[in-house]
Amino acid sequence: MSIIRPLATLALALPLATLAQTKWDLPAAYPATNFHTENLVQFANDIDKASGGKLKITVHANASLFKAPEIKRAVQDGQAQIGEILLVNFQNEWPIYGADGLPFLADSYDEAGKLWKAQKPLLEKKLAEQGMMVLYAVPWPPQGIYSKKPLASAADLKGLKWRAYSPATARIAELVGAQPVTVQAAEVAQAFATGVTESMMSSGSTGADSKLYEHVKYWYDTQAWLPKNAVIVNKAAFDALDAATQQAVKKAAADAEVRGLAASKKANTESLDKLKAGGMQILPPPAALTADMKKVGDTMLKEWLDKAGPEGQQLLDGFRK
Repeated sequence: MSIIRPLATLALALPLATLAQTKWDLPAAYPATNFHTENLVQFANDIDKASGGKLKITVHANASLFKAPEIKRAVQDGQAQIGEILLVNFQNEWPIYGADGLPFLADSYDEAGKLWKAQKPLLEKKLAEQGMMVLYAVPWPPQGIYSKKPLASAADLKGLKWRAYSPATARIAELVGAQPVTVQAAEVAQAFATGVTESMMSSGSTGADSKLYEHVKYWYDTQAWLPKNAVIVNKAAFDALDAATQQAVKKAAADAEVRGLAASKKANTESLDKLKAGGMQILPPPAALTADMKKVGDTMLKEWLDKAGPEGQQLLDGFRK
């Protein structure tokens, strides 16, 4: 009997242990080697450790679970409990999402940090209405222009096939007379290799991830904007966690935001070095190209404010004060 009793106790305890563990899926749009994804994996590991294994998060990289534009809806509907989104992808749904994709509004890491402080309260309110919360956000490195041919001014972009990944990047193409082609991050290398695209605005990090030096010769360091990836969570899923696990998630998120910013800065330097080593020319933009793109930025800011209304003005005032 003395042997049977502990075994029976163990058998009863096993289902309880299984029930006590919660499993979440975290879809992400970028490769496993991208600094954002590496940060997500560390975030998940931190939560696993801090919660004593009570919350296990599986990161699904490179759009393997949901494509980039589908991730927000998946989290909202509870198909995934948590996910990473590129905020500018959702500007058509609500203009505030696109604030950090406005050319030359916030053109440095410090300015991007200021913009996030102004944007975050509005974002929290909107996501709460949709049954979600934002946990943290990390900026991409500054955006430059990739081109298969040299550029002296925006006129040289006319007619080029231009990779668009957000409403803002599609609008830039229209304003400079390029042809916008929607291509998500996971398909960038193939799009340039096959001639589907010839130019785009993106970070050095995206180019290094995609080995674009094999297909593109020029990158102009315009430092136009620093779009952010945000990690969002389904509120019902979060509320179902016990208080200690909720605290572990919040602490891991705060750490991930700090770590992610440092990783972005590091990735910026390292990715440009990789592009150079692969044979790409990393160039300062000619004065005419800078002036032309700033005009594009002014036009887009005016258009954005017209759509964003008082909320947009509130964000802009908060950013500029």
